[in-house]
Amino acid sequence: MRIANLRDRLVLVVDDRALDVESASGGLFSSDPQAIYPRWQEFGEWAASADISRAQDFDLADLRAPVPAPAQIFGIGLNYRDHAAEAGLDLPTSPPVFTKFVSSLTGPSGDIALPGLTVDWEVELVAVIGRPARNVPTSQGWEHIAGLTAGQDLSERTVQLEGPAPQFSLGKSFPGFGPTGPWIVTPEEFSNRDDIALSCGVNGESMQKGRTSDLIFSVPELVARLSAVLLLLPGDLIFTGTPAGVGGARNPKRFLTDGDELTTTIEGIGTMRHRLVAA
Repeated sequence: MRIANLRDRLVLVVDDRALDVESASGGLFSSDPQAIYPRWQEFGEWAASADISRAQDFDLADLRAPVPAPAQIFGIGLNYRDHAAEAGLDLPTSPPVFTKFVSSLTGPSGDIALPGLTVDWEVELVAVIGRPARNVPTSQGWEHIAGLTAGQDLSERTVQLEGPAPQFSLGKSFPGFGPTGPWIVTPEEFSNRDDIALSCGVNGESMQKGRTSDLIFSVPELVARLSAVLLLLPGDLIFTGTPAGVGGARNPKRFLTDGDELTTTIEGIGTMRHRLVAA
């Protein structure tokens, strides 16, 4: 199952066509894309037998952030071995966690303003919580995931790293710094939900390639680790980390500039395209 946010309305995406959920369900479910997660199991049961004959063609440019207003957004740092290596840091023994503020979220296409000269890319698989999770064992982690989507953890490195204490959450939360999309794909749609390819390019040049099988802390383990500390809520987002290839680790360093096209692709989900523009 794929669900999306089409001009602020919840839709099912079936064979490249969109079915308006509120209309198709006779008002059983609202048009609000965020409201579906507390009713995720009920929604899934309805969607499995929904009449898709009224699905219509749509413009990809009209897609917006599929989960537009999560209560919590978690970012995971250094969650790929090759990224920790390029950063010159030891492998973490527990997930480094920060937040991205909700106002940073944007959809899978469009312009993103550059607030500084050191804006970096970070392709990430994003997991969406579908059931409340507290003290969940790793073996049950996937049971609490509604679906997966593509994400970029854009980062203004100067702001992120300026001290005396790093400001990860601020440096990663400028407007537009949390692109997600193009839609949410439920876990059963993947041939192997623990081994998904992800990549990132700038102006057609490959910058990052990785597979989620290389995660230090897998999606279900992240659910377990986070839920051991706090309550994960339906609709929360977990940015699961980025593989090697970020601009700040290159020699010489390379950052996004006015006019760059950033592409973000995740196997089984799709591609996001954004143009970076001078603020």
